[in-house]
Amino acid sequence: MEGIQQEKLLEIKDLKVRFRQGKDSTLAVDGISFDMVPAETLAIVGESGSGKSVTALSVMKLIPDPPAEVEAGLMRFVAPGKRAIDILTATENEMTGIRGKYMAMVFQEPMTSLNPVFTCGDQVCEGIRSHFDISKTKAVMATLELFREVRLPQPDRIYKAYPHQLSGGQKQRIMIAMAISCNPSLLIADEPTTALDVTVQKKILQLLKKIQKSRKMGILFITHDLGLISGFADRVIVMYKGKIEEQGSVTDIFKNPRQPYTKGLLACRPPLNARLKRLPMVADFIEGRGMSGTEILSPVERDERLTGMYKLEPVLKVRELVKQFAGTKAVNDINFDVFPGETLGIVGESGSGKTTLARTVLELIPPDSGKIFFKSHDITRISREEMKSLRKHLQIIFQDPYSSLNPRLTAGAAILEPMKVHRLHGNDRERKGKVLGLLEKVGLKIEHYNRYPHEFSGGQRQRICIARALAVEPQLLICDESVSALDVSVQAQVLNLLNDLKKDFGLTYIFISHDLSVVRYMADRIIVMKDGRIMETGDADRIFTHPQTAYTGSLIEAIPHPDFLKI
Repeated sequence: MEGIQQEKLLEIKDLKVRFRQGKDSTLAVDGISFDMVPAETLAIVGESGSGKSVTALSVMKLIPDPPAEVEAGLMRFVAPGKRAIDILTATENEMTGIRGKYMAMVFQEPMTSLNPVFTCGDQVCEGIRSHFDISKTKAVMATLELFREVRLPQPDRIYKAYPHQLSGGQKQRIMIAMAISCNPSLLIADEPTTALDVTVQKKILQLLKKIQKSRKMGILFITHDLGLISGFADRVIVMYKGKIEEQGSVTDIFKNPRQPYTKGLLACRPPLNARLKRLPMVADFIEGRGMSGTEILSPVERDERLTGMYKLEPVLKVRELVKQFAGTKAVNDINFDVFPGETLGIVGESGSGKTTLARTVLELIPPDSGKIFFKSHDITRISREEMKSLRKHLQIIFQDPYSSLNPRLTAGAAILEPMKVHRLHGNDRERKGKVLGLLEKVGLKIEHYNRYPHEFSGGQRQRICIARALAVEPQLLICDESVSALDVSVQAQVLNLLNDLKKDFGLTYIFISHDLSVVRYMADRIIVMKDGRIMETGDADRIFTHPQTAYTGSLIEAIPHPDFLKI
């Protein structure tokens, strides 16, 4: 429809959002302007702290005032067939009538967005009945139809289920069903696929596209991952420190990025067509270095290292391992070895048994049968005291760094505590010296010693967890989805850090993830798991380029990465 001026769905001019705390203030959004037309998909991309979520919440008028101060030259929303709404001057009663019915939002974390004491069906029903004067029976029928539309299995069962009884992907589909229940003109999706499996992530994006097409709905999509929206969005806005760095069509942004920050976001994801020695970071582009220090690891160089490593005695042997819950084998007859200095990758969807395997290997949960050998010790047969002394050699970094840290302990105390438990380094003065050294080693500062977890970003908290694991000088470190919830730019920093630490401390890794591109960058060998079993195992490059099973192929195909990005 070239030459025809389309009516605007959303218009924003010179939006500023400032947060005040005492005499201090932070400008989270700094004078941004953009618009949307009906049925368009507009993506806002940027790191944590770039202002993208604050922008989305401002559109919904969900930012509390105070402490926030929201001002703009214009914030106008026009639902098709309805009068224009000035969001800035709209009362809370007016916004209550608009939210859900004309504009709706899918939040990042469905578990905290859904009420744990009500069934999923009742929560969707409630939203429908709050906007439409219909009976409970008709609302239930409409809810079941929505569950079918978002491809939830057994809608009657899901209706009666509570949020904790569903998987992450199912909960996100409930949130989408709730958001589209009143057929809104604008759907805001704030990081709706973060930390989901790549296959579930792909299905959620396909579902949103299908719903958008059938309902002619505009989508404002918030994400930190540029690769994710390559085949999804029509236009892209790239935000950095509260400002718009650049905007344009998806093709323009991906093929001809103008700003260093955008180039850095595109480059810091592991590429599909090469194995790099080190991932480029956003800072490399902002500071003018770009890809200049990036080297590709040659197959010859890699094979020479692996040949020597595989001649050594394995540091870990797992034989015929089985762990079941309520009659279901979460780990089913697993066998593998891990060699000194190796990074063994384990991939698979949620429910494949990856995390259960990791926790069973560490004896955090006891196996039902099988053997686990750490060097010469069968750790399935040793006493609790013996296991306690071995524990310092076997450490784990969990997925969520915030729930892994005690909110009442400072970063320094959290790192020092395991040293004290294992009676390392003599006294607390010596231990503190070690902690300060570890903080610097993982890229933090000495002054961070006395700060609490809530005072750090997600990437910084993960660095604290890494330092805590290193505090007891382990030989084997298990990384369980340790970068899946991080921004791609922070993810690149943490992956590079893990590789540096591996060399410096002579570590051996088991690296668990649902993202094969990340695992390929990190791992020497890969194990692919499904339904508690090993589907295939082998050299990381071979599995990536020549998968032997359809399941592995589907994991690779689901990796969000534009085809035309090459090294």
